[in-house]
Amino acid sequence: MGNTTHILRPGKRPVAPRNSTPPPRPTTPPVVLSSGSTLNCFAAVPRGAEELAATELVQLGITDAVAGKGGVTFNTDRSGLYQANLWLRTASRVLVQLTRFPCSSPPELYAGVFALPWHELITPAMTLAVDCSLRDSALTHSGFVALKTKDAVVDRIREACGSRPNVDTSFPDVRINVHLHKNVCTVSLDSSGDALDRRGYRLERNEAPLRETLAAAVIALTGWDGASPLADPMCGSGTIPVEAALRAAHIPPGFQREFGFQQWLDFDAPLWERICAEAQAGITTIPLGLITGYDLDSKALSLARRNSAKAGLEGQIHFFHGALQEFTPLGDSGVVILNPPYGIRLGEEDDLRELYCQIGDVLKKRCRGWTGYVLTGNLELAKYIGLKASRRYVLFNGAIECRLLKYELY
Repeated sequence: MGNTTHILRPGKRPVAPRNSTPPPRPTTPPVVLSSGSTLNCFAAVPRGAEELAATELVQLGITDAVAGKGGVTFNTDRSGLYQANLWLRTASRVLVQLTRFPCSSPPELYAGVFALPWHELITPAMTLAVDCSLRDSALTHSGFVALKTKDAVVDRIREACGSRPNVDTSFPDVRINVHLHKNVCTVSLDSSGDALDRRGYRLERNEAPLRETLAAAVIALTGWDGASPLADPMCGSGTIPVEAALRAAHIPPGFQREFGFQQWLDFDAPLWERICAEAQAGITTIPLGLITGYDLDSKALSLARRNSAKAGLEGQIHFFHGALQEFTPLGDSGVVILNPPYGIRLGEEDDLRELYCQIGDVLKKRCRGWTGYVLTGNLELAKYIGLKASRRYVLFNGAIECRLLKYELY
């Protein structure tokens, strides 16, 4: 819901402001979570993958998902919120909007946040953290906005309960999100906790790893149906093969982790257990040889195998040790995906020209009948592939604008 995030650091709590006149109240009534209520949600999504996330939500039965810049808005109930966190492969987190109000000054910010019945959401024994993003607003310092928000929250809880919760930026019980855009403040609860790309299977990370959500977006854009073979000739720590296997085996990406909503006072444990049990019942074993990964780095392959096993896919993905020039896919047709270095994080552009030439040679000579996809953040290097892309998709790897290039390999 913004381009920058500030995490409130614990410190001395400033004294709440004393005003001779009551501060302005928000124009939009605050929303309190309750059983059976409709929740106004926002799934934050890496740029370029918004339509993919909207499609995922529709597949979950959420029919009013609307894709926009940086995410998808949708309305759902508690069951839908839980399932969105469990199943979304391309989203980074799911926020539940509590209130929205005009805000162009510190008193308006404090009053709008203070108006929420925080004592019904957070107890003094719990911990909290505040994330803040700002854009095109009178208030320009994210640290100040986060601090002011925290003050209003703890002051309201202390007024109602006699004591206040503490701040914990690492493992808070409740994470609050404040988004200020064009002098309109949106206050939300972060139902995900840790970002959704933290699946739980990749405990070790090699240099410049591909984020899980981006890998899932790439696979979705290829249109791969889980029936034809999929190969990654430069798999590194195995993110693309593992994400493909999770999709093919119908394993929820969030099956091995916890979520922020599990710490909420209104957490419905029986409902969550039913949702997880239904997901467990739908998991299948993928055919041997359906998904393969190759890499010249033995250490990376060892890491890929451990990540695959941690994801519950031990023995279901074939990993092979070999150079790119030796790669030959198994089968007459399928999807081959490559994520080569861009010359930004792992090396200089001059050193990578030969690699991109090799990618073109391998696709032309060894992958006939397949459909090739190359994700790159360097279009100058992509010219050395020497093939004409039939389609180009825009995706962002963090701040790097990338292209997913599609090659029909007749």
